[in-house]
Amino acid sequence: MSSTVGLLWQRYRSVSLIYRIALAFVLGSVAGIVFGERMTIVEPLGDLFLRLLNMLVIPIIVFTLLTGIRQLSPARLSRIGGATVGLYAVTTTIAGAIGLGVANILQPGRGVEFTGGEAESQAPPSLTEVILGIVPSNPVTAMAEGNLLATVFFVIVFGIALTYVRAQQDELADRVDSVFEAFEIGAEAMFVVVRGVLEYGVIGVFALMASGIGTEGIGVFSSLGELVLAVAIAVVVHIGFTYLLFLMGVVANVSPLAFLVGAKDAMVTAFATRSSSGTLPVTMTNAEEDLRIKEHVYSFALPVGATANMDGAAIRQAITVVFAANMVGQPLVLSEQVLVLIVAVLISIGTAGVPGAGIVMLTVVLNQVGLPLAVVGFVAGVDPILGRIATMNNVTGDLAVATVVGKWNDAIDFDGGVWTQIPTDGSTIIPGDD
Repeated sequence: MSSTVGLLWQRYRSVSLIYRIALAFVLGSVAGIVFGERMTIVEPLGDLFLRLLNMLVIPIIVFTLLTGIRQLSPARLSRIGGATVGLYAVTTTIAGAIGLGVANILQPGRGVEFTGGEAESQAPPSLTEVILGIVPSNPVTAMAEGNLLATVFFVIVFGIALTYVRAQQDELADRVDSVFEAFEIGAEAMFVVVRGVLEYGVIGVFALMASGIGTEGIGVFSSLGELVLAVAIAVVVHIGFTYLLFLMGVVANVSPLAFLVGAKDAMVTAFATRSSSGTLPVTMTNAEEDLRIKEHVYSFALPVGATANMDGAAIRQAITVVFAANMVGQPLVLSEQVLVLIVAVLISIGTAGVPGAGIVMLTVVLNQVGLPLAVVGFVAGVDPILGRIATMNNVTGDLAVATVVGKWNDAIDFDGGVWTQIPTDGSTIIPGDD
């Protein structure tokens, strides 16, 4: 009996994890459509998967970020940090512009009957509050509350301080190295846990999709179809043009197809969970094992990206505002659209990488152009699918920027991972062994 179970488990494991998760995604969606609200019975299994992912986020940030800083001099950290933040700013601006472009071409919302809807106007953080929020008043509280940007800031400052102590006080250098080594061991242990959580992710993704669609109904994919279609097209254009063609093909001069294969696990997980932060453990695993980016690069770029790089949010906000303006019969003039672009880019930086945050941030953009907040209640009906599309875009952008920064700093092992599975012309794919 045990040998039969072992054989079945080996056969199951021989199938690539991404295919198992994709199958779970499809089966969960079908189950939600067929059985409807009865599938809420499996919702706790999906909640457990989200809890496991969220459990890993803060420890992974602390362990991997300090491990990466150990390998960096202050000058090198400044170079990597500047390139990372600069690329994020550029891609988010491009994302907002693409969103407005697609919205102006497709004009979603024209002819849609606005049936009203109530929405509470929540006060989102101002730009000043976002900037001040980067510095935690209590780093322990920031970690306990899952405040990623504040946690990243404190860990970077603490890590730099350790490198200065090691460089300037020779008698403490060995002790500082021991501290770094302890965190390196912790990072390796966390990645072992990540692999275990991803195995459970097959069940978790099935449960998330089954309970989500069972509750929301197939209407989550069909109602307000023009808005969903416009956001989906803009995201495809942004991923295809900005990430694959421009960043991978031109800037980094690497195979766009190889990158896409290396990022697929994180993309599927992001679509299922609607959380950039929750997907962070998977994103880091893809960066290390598939894209072979060195730890001192991805351990900085990815946590920062999970909190500050919200290209999908910029696309979503830009298109939704044009949709709302068309729906209430107040099309936006060019100057108003430029304002939307600026606000969408700035607001996306302050958008939390968690499900539902985009709805709160939408109130800011609507206020800026004088549109009724009742539109938020109307758009909320398709928030689940919009959030999934935008989050998938976000994590793809995080990995794209990390890849470019890694290439610039000679911090990618092109002799392993997806880079050896796909030739330069991208004609052949050798299945990975998950």
